[in-house]
Amino acid sequence: MKNLFISLIATTLCSATAVNVHAQTNVNLEKINQKPVNSFSLKFIDNIEIVPGSGQVSVETGNNSTPTKTATVAKEEAPSSAQIIENCESWQFKYAMMLDMEVEKLTNKKLYSFIDSWWATRYRYGGTSRSGIDCSAFTGNLISEVYGIALPRTAREQYGVSEKIFRDDLQEGDLVFFNTRGGVSHVGIYLGNNYFVHSSVHDGVTISSLNDAYYNSKFITGGRVTNTVLPPTVTEEEEK
Repeated sequence: MKNLFISLIATTLCSATAVNVHAQTNVNLEKINQKPVNSFSLKFIDNIEIVPGSGQVSVETGNNSTPTKTATVAKEEAPSSAQIIENCESWQFKYAMMLDMEVEKLTNKKLYSFIDSWWATRYRYGGTSRSGIDCSAFTGNLISEVYGIALPRTAREQYGVSEKIFRDDLQEGDLVFFNTRGGVSHVGIYLGNNYFVHSSVHDGVTISSLNDAYYNSKFITGGRVTNTVLPPTVTEEEEK
């Protein structure tokens, strides 16, 4: 009888323990499920703690009276297109519309400042100043001031010293040559998206398109100059 009583008590205690363990397990699982995934932190040697997603590193000094020191870790995030556009300047929007290009692709402020300063300057055969300038004097000035390269004076000479570039391979700053009066007689500077800046006989310093019927039919080739060339002196015989 005594043994039966002891067995009964043992069974009851075990059952109660099992119930408590099961209940506690459920409570722990519930807490784990409710805990945010990124709320935990990692602790390494020397009490250095990194909190995921916080951009912070904490160092515990080991003294309860001294607060934990936290250093912010800079996060390198690539700016979005909207942020880039938001930071663009007025000249970029102006020329992006003229060239039908994405505003963020226009980054050469020195180039477009030069164009702005000469815009609508009238064409004058043999001219080299703001009172009138011909095409090769304009390209020579632009290449010198923007890119630091000296070019010969005439379109024909600039053609002679440049590396020839196919139209599909043109890049910003390349020369574009045309046959308007027999041979190489007109030159401009390529900007992008088939547009170029030049001193035109009819419009002065302006931007035109290689897709324009006239310039498309007169186009010869592109030219690239990467080294300074000391310029001979001859006057121009061009242009449109």
